[in-house]
Amino acid sequence: MGPSEERPAKAPGRWATVVFFLFAIGFFVYLLRYYFTGAGGPTLLTVTLVPMTFILFTLDALRKGALYPSLGRVTNFLLAAFYVSLSVLVAVYFNIEFIDVRTVRLGIWNNADLLVGAIMFVLVMEYCRAKYFALFVINLILILYTVYGWLIPGLFGHPGLTWTRVITAMSVEMTTGVFSQLPQLALTLIGSFMLVLSVLQAFGCIDSLLKIASRIAGVSPQALPQAAVLGSMSVAAVSGSSAANAITTGSATIPAMIGSGLPRVTAAAIETAASLGGQLMPPIMGIAAFLMADFLGKSYFDVVARGYAPAIIYFGGIATAVYFMAAKHRVSAFTVETPEIGVLDRVNLFAYLAVVIGLVYMMGVIYLPPTLAALRVFVWTGVLLCAAALTVSWFTERRLKPGQLGKTFLSFVEGFAHMTTDITLLLATLSIMTGAFVITGIPTKLGFLLMEAAGIHLTLMIVVAFAFGTLVGTGLPPAPTYIITVLVIAPFMIKAGVDPWVVHFFAFFVGVWGELTPPTSVVAAVTSQIAQASFMATMMKAIQICLPLFVLMAAVFTRPELVVEPGLQQLFAFVLVFVGTVGLACSVHGIYSEKSSLDVLLRLSLAILSMAAALAPSYQLAVAAAVPTAVLVIYGFYRSRRIVPVS
Repeated sequence: MGPSEERPAKAPGRWATVVFFLFAIGFFVYLLRYYFTGAGGPTLLTVTLVPMTFILFTLDALRKGALYPSLGRVTNFLLAAFYVSLSVLVAVYFNIEFIDVRTVRLGIWNNADLLVGAIMFVLVMEYCRAKYFALFVINLILILYTVYGWLIPGLFGHPGLTWTRVITAMSVEMTTGVFSQLPQLALTLIGSFMLVLSVLQAFGCIDSLLKIASRIAGVSPQALPQAAVLGSMSVAAVSGSSAANAITTGSATIPAMIGSGLPRVTAAAIETAASLGGQLMPPIMGIAAFLMADFLGKSYFDVVARGYAPAIIYFGGIATAVYFMAAKHRVSAFTVETPEIGVLDRVNLFAYLAVVIGLVYMMGVIYLPPTLAALRVFVWTGVLLCAAALTVSWFTERRLKPGQLGKTFLSFVEGFAHMTTDITLLLATLSIMTGAFVITGIPTKLGFLLMEAAGIHLTLMIVVAFAFGTLVGTGLPPAPTYIITVLVIAPFMIKAGVDPWVVHFFAFFVGVWGELTPPTSVVAAVTSQIAQASFMATMMKAIQICLPLFVLMAAVFTRPELVVEPGLQQLFAFVLVFVGTVGLACSVHGIYSEKSSLDVLLRLSLAILSMAAALAPSYQLAVAAAVPTAVLVIYGFYRSRRIVPVS
């Protein structure tokens, strides 16, 4: 092929990348202006930037050849230009007509309003089809049910709504649908935290954390698998994503664990369980934690302050299980080669710690609003990292490297655009689902059936709610699982006397569990692929390691102090649940005797004592059980040094 034939094939990719970065920079600048000024309010911000997020999604897919791979390049470009034009039309129209749509024509929208609203609704549905097909199918069914509800017999039947009513509910009303509170939350509160994560990623702070975790792993053979736990916990504190954790930390830790002698399935399962904690670890928890604050009408820091105890319990249980698994297999001192820890790595570690401490201090001590706290941390972290990069380049190479800072800035903008775009469009998609729920009354009807089936007994109600959330979680990410679960169960559980914090944290844990539910676990799929291990075997092994998550689901009901109010009562509940969780991990994964009968007896006794310590309603009984549990845990760690290796 000659040069003249080759150029047209390459040029579109370059042009798409240039246009993508122009829009991404504009998106970042517009949001940064809003964070500093609040100009126009969150609704105007959303009608402007939701269309822009779809533009960014389209251009990014186009430059990567992932828009419509089965179609030709010219067709892809024509469709991309069409989508961009429609998105620009939506943003411009609603900016010009914003006041009239919100006030003058409220409830009596004209055809132009409906047409432009319908365009944005369809574009969000197209994003949903491309990225979350299961959610797309659910939304499509809900929309058809909204219009043709008269075809459904029994309790779930309803007279049906017009297509015009559906369009207004999903767009121009702006209290439900694609411009409602959820995408507003993505662009305001969540977006400000994404600034912090993006700047850490762009300057290599996450990579530095992994280097340091790998260095710690070289201390002893048993420390190697713990690097997966430590690395995931560190990355989780600023990412809040299980799949991102698995990809980031797993690519380094899984090969090292396999090389040290751990079976492939075990290595993948350890990373799966550790990565799952990405949804739990403050100060930047998963999307569902931001939604929880919004639903409860509380500050995001109120969620963070309650989230530390469950997260530490979870990772403590995981670390214990991993320790015993490593002891059983007597891992060798194999480690992967890692680069030396340089000055920039140490600066990056300092920046990471400063981010975590700074967010907690600003939100929890001086009570800054979370968005403002995240913005200040972002600015100071960015200044620190820029100064550090220039200083190190001057002292090592005797010259400044502003060009490198330019590349870092583009990396930051790209990462920020990716994360914020995906979260905004996902929450816009979820707003379509919740809008359909609201206007058809599905949560009330479904919740009535579920809780009627459970009767008035709280334990049975919890079991039914868990089964429902698990079913939802098999096909959906944590955020929609949390939303659907809490919409259905919250009114009935709160009516039964359960504290709202308990209900919402339970639904939150169920949403996290949804990441691992067979047979659709995304995080297990990622880790099993890295390890080249069986997907189902990895998932089943990971469920065993993730026992702490199930303990937390039960503990929020028997120890509500764990999440109801931070303080001494929370600390006391935390200690009991932590001891019980570690004890259960020892009973499942430890070996107490070479004699099988004695081993089973000791482990079974430990399991019973651990359950009592963590879950017994009586505090006297729990404390009485916690003491022998702690003794048996210490003995288990002592015995681990004398365990015969698994052949």
